[in-house]
Amino acid sequence: MRYFIVAGEASGDLHGSNLIRELIAADRNAEIFCWGGDLMESAGARLLMHYRKTALMGFLLILKNLGTFRRNRSLCKQQISEYKPDVVILIDFPGFNLNIAKYSKKSGFTVFYYISPKFWAWREYRVRMIKKYADRMYIIFPFEVEFYRKHNINVEYYGNPLVDEVERKISAMPSKAELSNLLGLGGKPVIAILAGSRRFEVEYNLPQMIKVVKHFPQHQFVVAGVKNLPDDLYLRIIGNEPVNLIKEKTYEILYLAEAAMVASGTATLETALYDTPQVVGYRGDLFSMLTAWTMLKVKYVSLVNLIMDSEVVRELLQYALNERNLLSELNAILPGGQKHEKMLAEYKKLREIIGPSGASERIVGDMFGRLKDIAGE
Repeated sequence: MRYFIVAGEASGDLHGSNLIRELIAADRNAEIFCWGGDLMESAGARLLMHYRKTALMGFLLILKNLGTFRRNRSLCKQQISEYKPDVVILIDFPGFNLNIAKYSKKSGFTVFYYISPKFWAWREYRVRMIKKYADRMYIIFPFEVEFYRKHNINVEYYGNPLVDEVERKISAMPSKAELSNLLGLGGKPVIAILAGSRRFEVEYNLPQMIKVVKHFPQHQFVVAGVKNLPDDLYLRIIGNEPVNLIKEKTYEILYLAEAAMVASGTATLETALYDTPQVVGYRGDLFSMLTAWTMLKVKYVSLVNLIMDSEVVRELLQYALNERNLLSELNAILPGGQKHEKMLAEYKKLREIIGPSGASERIVGDMFGRLKDIAGE
């Protein structure tokens, strides 16, 4: 069968790569075309567009690049029409993918939506587009079952593919001492900084996060950088602070870290699955943050707290992300701090709620079965 997969950011690239591996295992004749990233390409898909050219976030940033956004959308539709896939699989990325879903369905293609956009957080009305233009929605958070049921859309929770990814990575890790030497970090305990995967996230979050470095001379701080952002961006912000920059080794850094400062997003759940205590922080441009404050419908922004429906990790948003608050929270979650053991106990409950590994295999099993039914096999 032919598959056309669209992912627009780093987390989608990760989930897409796991999906592609399982598709190839289930379908020996699979031809897979994708908009995504290096991970999806290395998993066996033909990469047509890299997400670094499509990953725009924030109202003002999208507005400034509206022409490029529209051209990319038109190109994607054109390629779907040319390659004539048996199914179009859209991964999150709603600003782009909902329009592609509409086009694909109206053009007669089967549409699977993998990883629900956060309709439950804001702009809930968009869920009607899923009902109208997607043949099947695949979710990765257990609380989404009830949300979709409320909208008369049947979904099943097969688990979260991050569990598979983290287990796979941990099983391949050397000892912590060996890994620390391989990364050139020496013996000091590590505090990880995950400032985001987009330029504007790093520009807003990292300057606040490094303000606490001077308070922890017994630790070393390591920024987990991403390769789609230039070194100069990080180094300009780090300046003369004693902070290490290591790119494309996020899981290794989390494996070593005693604590982490994490920009809200998929990384919060990844950090929890590594049993690394964390404080979550997020800043954005004023207009985008004001828009979010007026439209958000949830109590929390981090995935850990959303899944647990309680404040397991502290969330420092906008101006609350500052030196004083970060200092207080890091002291509380580091070994010996008053929140350290409690957070680890809550992480254990989180893993029980998420469920076991094997999510990608189970999801592909459902996809492949439905496609065979559609084809009459």
